Amino acid sequence: MVLVSDTQEFLTGDHPGFDLARQAAEVLADKLGIAHHDIGIVLGSGWAHTVDALGDINGEVSFAEVPGLAGDGVAGHVQNITSVRLPTGLNVLVFGSRTHFYANRDAQAVAHVVRTIAATGASTVVLTNGCGGLNPNLQPGTPVLISDHINLTGTTPLAGPEFVDMTDAYATRLRAIAKQVEPSLTEGVYVQFAGPQYETPAEVSMAAKLGGDLVGMSTALDTIAARHVGLEVLGMSLVTNAGAGVTDAPLSHADVIAAGEAAAPRVSKLLADIIQAI
Repeated sequence: MVLVSDTQEFLTGDHPGFDLARQAAEVLADKLGIAHHDIGIVLGSGWAHTVDALGDINGEVSFAEVPGLAGDGVAGHVQNITSVRLPTGLNVLVFGSRTHFYANRDAQAVAHVVRTIAATGASTVVLTNGCGGLNPNLQPGTPVLISDHINLTGTTPLAGPEFVDMTDAYATRLRAIAKQVEPSLTEGVYVQFAGPQYETPAEVSMAAKLGGDLVGMSTALDTIAARHVGLEVLGMSLVTNAGAGVTDAPLSHADVIAAGEAAAPRVSKLLADIIQAI
């Protein structure tokens, strides 16, 4: 099955992972019977119900069936890929979770999801996550548009003289569409730490002093890889907890999951409405 994409020109050459992304896209095209996807979505904690609100499901494939993907065994992470047809007729490829850097300290593995999305023909990717909020006003359950990021992982999926412009990493155009759908949406700077341990209160304080509003363990590396292959990026965080030291409460993954589940119906419908407006 031949794939045609405006982003295909970015997926030529010998860069690590491009061949694997093309292979993964071919497998998805064959198994789903859809040769071209217009938008890719990567779902983080609290966003899993978005699939149900998007449109008609074309088909579903497990991570295990796709070259370069593997389950991470983390509670709350959905290890499948769903193709959905929007009411507008566009096809959307939804990854139920992502490969996290903390899983194996491999930035190329992290980049594989967005590279695969580009190889299926998409020009836009929507990256979501669950995160810690640094502002006490950002209560658990609050969706936040990502306006920019700070990468504190100490790594990048790029190699060699690949000088990617990150000035408008989280597209102003897409954020404007999101605010047309929901004018009350606030924006914030996302700070990615390497994980998997939660940040210390001192690290959270540092992130705030650097200009951060949100902290987590994903998304920045995904965005770098997405911009490298020409994808326009919309980023959305769901605040699932206060950052360490913002309140006296200890942090636990169980609480993150619970907060995400409580907010899921509302934020998933919001995200679906935004995607249908893109």
